[in-house]
Amino acid sequence: MSGRRDWPLFEVFVRSRRGLSHVHVGSLHAPDAELALRNARDLYTRRQEGVSLWVVEASAITASSPQEKDSFFDPAGDKIYRHPTFYDIPDGVEHL
Repeated sequence: MSGRRDWPLFEVFVRSRRGLSHVHVGSLHAPDAELALRNARDLYTRRQEGVSLWVVEASAITASSPQEKDSFFDPAGDKIYRHPTFYDIPDGVEHL
């Protein structure tokens, strides 16, 4: 078995109650996804804080960079059709 330093990094997400979203709670190293799930349960839900766990290998996550937030999200700002002010509401329409 390889050393712990060779184990992949997993990101852990917990859903605290039904109807809520999963929230990132931390990271851990494990030799495989099954053991990562068991370790996440023991580490992050010791006091019954969750009803659902996700573990995702960190190398499988693709994310935008905070430094690129202006250039990455800026193209959506110049699409006026995404804002309700672009449309004319006909007379007599009370609820849209």
